[in-house]
Amino acid sequence: MIVSGGPAFWILVLLAFVAVIVFLERFFELRRAQIDWEDFVKGVINVLESGNDAEALSICDETPVPVSRVVATAIRSRTASARVLREAVDSCGRAEANRLERRLAALGIIGQIAPLVGLFGALVGFVQTALLVNSEALISRAALSAASMQALVPAALGLAVAIPVIVMSGILNVRLDRLVTELEAAASRIVGYISTKEARK
Repeated sequence: MIVSGGPAFWILVLLAFVAVIVFLERFFELRRAQIDWEDFVKGVINVLESGNDAEALSICDETPVPVSRVVATAIRSRTASARVLREAVDSCGRAEANRLERRLAALGIIGQIAPLVGLFGALVGFVQTALLVNSEALISRAALSAASMQALVPAALGLAVAIPVIVMSGILNVRLDRLVTELEAAASRIVGYISTKEARK
């Protein structure tokens, strides 16, 4: 199969290797970023209610996840106006979402170009088959079969790489959407609490 696949085979193997590395890195990163945000925000609010803002910030700093960084930003901006507070939290939330999305586009690109690389390899194989047929009067079945494999292997491998990569991309995007939704909910909760608390002063 390696010989029959030609250069397209190695390109597709490389793409598959990169896709697996990116998937595993992003999967575990998104997994580490996920916490029970409701309990976390509730705990921080309880600390803030006792008037211990420094301890609340310490709790956020000891929990290195996107939700904690957004909450910490809100606490640090608690004395600002409601508009400034919201802008600071929104800016931090966008930065955290962008960080979580990092390298996810690579999976989408690999899923799109893998079939095209396979198709290119197949076309090269068909061209080589046509040249073989035109160059020799009598062609053995083995030679014709080998030439045909040069066209079929890259096409099949391109699909074999693209399908799992698309599935992996979908899995990560589902996790990412869930994290972003939780991030927005946590931001709204802490901003609402701080705004209400400041308004009572």
